[in-house]
Amino acid sequence: MTFSKSEINKILDILKETYPEAACALDHRDLFELLAVVILSAQTTDKSVNAVTPALFLKYPDAEALSGADEQELSEIIKRIGMYKTKAKNLIAMARMLVTCHGGKVPGEYDELTKLPGVGRKTANVVLSVGFGVQRIAVDTHVFRVANRIGLVNEKDVLSAELSLMETVPGERWSEAHHSLIFHGRNCCAARKPKCEVCVISCFCKWFKGNS
Repeated sequence: MTFSKSEINKILDILKETYPEAACALDHRDLFELLAVVILSAQTTDKSVNAVTPALFLKYPDAEALSGADEQELSEIIKRIGMYKTKAKNLIAMARMLVTCHGGKVPGEYDELTKLPGVGRKTANVVLSVGFGVQRIAVDTHVFRVANRIGLVNEKDVLSAELSLMETVPGERWSEAHHSLIFHGRNCCAARKPKCEVCVISCFCKWFKGNS
C-alpha cells in the first residue's frame, strides 16, 4: 500500500488540525536543558522526566555545573526514571564533553551531537528539530508504531523507518509529522487497544482496513 503525495499531505493536515498543540512535551528552558531531558527520556515517559527535572536543573543549571556533579547525588535526583544510573553517568560525561569541546554550549551539528555520551540518532534529531529549528524526523516507539500501522512505511527497525519517512513525508513537514504522529500514538493509536472507532485518519489506515 502506497500513498500519493496529496494523500500524505491530507493525512498530515488532518493530524495537524486534530493536534494543534503537538510539540515537544519535555519541559526545558534552553538548549542545555533540552539535550538533558531528551537523554533522560529514553524508555521513560515524558511525565516522569518532567517530574525530576526541576530539582535537577536547580542543582545543575548548566553544563559546567553538571560536569562536576557527583554521580551518586545525581542518581538520587533522577532515580524515579528508568535506567537512572546509566543516565546519570551519561549526563555527567555529556556535560564534561560540552565544556571541554564546545565551550559549554550545545552544538548544532548532527555529527557533533552524536559524539556526546547518551546521544543517539533520535536524541540528536529531537535537539536539532526542537532546539535549532531544523527539519528532522525522530523515530520513537509511537512514531514507529503509528507510521507502520497507517502504511506510511513498512519497516522492521527504527533506522529504516526514519529513512523511509524522510523519503515519504515532504521535507518541510518532517518535524511537524514527528510531533503529530507522537500525539496520535499517545491519544488514539495505542499499542494494545487503538481507538479505531474514533480515529480521524482510519479511512487511510492500512491496519484498520485490514481488520475491519
